[in-house]
Amino acid sequence: MSRLKKLDPDAWDPELRVLTRADEATPLEQGLMRFFAHRPSLAKGMMGFAGALKMHRSLSDRLVELVRLRIAFHNQCRSCMAIRYRDAVADGVDEDLVCSLERPAEAADLTDAERTAIDFADRFATDHLGIDDRMFEKLREHFTEPEIVELGMTVAFFVGFGRLAATFDMVEELPDAFKDHSRRLSPWGEESIVVR
Repeated sequence: MSRLKKLDPDAWDPELRVLTRADEATPLEQGLMRFFAHRPSLAKGMMGFAGALKMHRSLSDRLVELVRLRIAFHNQCRSCMAIRYRDAVADGVDEDLVCSLERPAEAADLTDAERTAIDFADRFATDHLGIDDRMFEKLREHFTEPEIVELGMTVAFFVGFGRLAATFDMVEELPDAFKDHSRRLSPWGEESIVVR
């Protein structure tokens, strides 16, 4: 059971309801917005930032999804680990590729750029002060400076909001494995759900 009350879209600010297309979304797709709707102005601001990251993205949907799922593992955000986004699936993210995230440095189906982005995300999520000049040299081998800025902002969003989501413990709509709090989970090897 979630630790906070989720608001039904009928109780949301009307503008927020339209912006999120809440009436067309499943409860799982409504996601954290069911909590954020308690503070509509803040929710709209967060949506603006998240929307800009998505709409003005230069990084591939595949790379962003791989980074998101690896961070979800570090955050132990169960809803983040269970979900796969449709645009990333269309860009080649399947469960075999997700299984590569268990040992990304050894994965043959990841590109060098993806491995580097995942390495950056791992460090950001677990030891951000360990990110040094060498890490940025590695990033520059594969990404432009604007892409590195975008990657950093994307990773920061996933780490912060993923940790927040983990604390809210929104697991009701997830496959049973993600409801089991007795063990550490991963996004690989468990059932997943594709959403819009």
